[in-house]
Amino acid sequence: MTDIRALTVFCGSRAGDNPAHARAADAFGELLAKSGITLIYGGGRVGLMGALADSMLAAGGHVVGVIPEFLMDLEVGHGGISELIRVPNMHTRKYEMFVRSDGFVVLPGGLGTLEEAFEVITWKQLHLHSKPIVLLDTDGYWQPLVQLFHAVVGGGFAHDRIRDLFTTVATVDQILPAMRSQPAPDRIVLESHL
Repeated sequence: MTDIRALTVFCGSRAGDNPAHARAADAFGELLAKSGITLIYGGGRVGLMGALADSMLAAGGHVVGVIPEFLMDLEVGHGGISELIRVPNMHTRKYEMFVRSDGFVVLPGGLGTLEEAFEVITWKQLHLHSKPIVLLDTDGYWQPLVQLFHAVVGGGFAHDRIRDLFTTVATVDQILPAMRSQPAPDRIVLESHL
């Protein structure tokens, strides 16, 4: 994939304890803005979500937030972004984020970030899309998840090519090259059990 106009980024509504995560979010927002890529994200102004959006805006980027009405207060909807789309529920939020983007980047986050990441990875396994997915593994944050994927394969619950459904990178500058070089999903990840 070479034509990336918009990326959905899943990340925490908290900043986490490691300051490296917020620094990475800031750097990625700046990189997206300089690359002319629209950010699609959860619409919050707190945590890594807020850091990412603020960095992007400071660098002159276009930021689209998608937030369910019931989370406007909890995630403190960002009133200063280019466009804030209010939706009725989480399902609609994820669908809007999916259709508006050319790929997905997963920064550190909690249960919501995990749920969003697993859904787009699973959809890719099911051949519902072939968009690239990259996990930013700042300071090894995603290594337990990578090990879980190894355990799933080792336990006989998936073909080892599921590891190709996403790419894990250590630094912000590796994200866009990884997206552009990610292979299309192999049908064996869907059909190996048949």
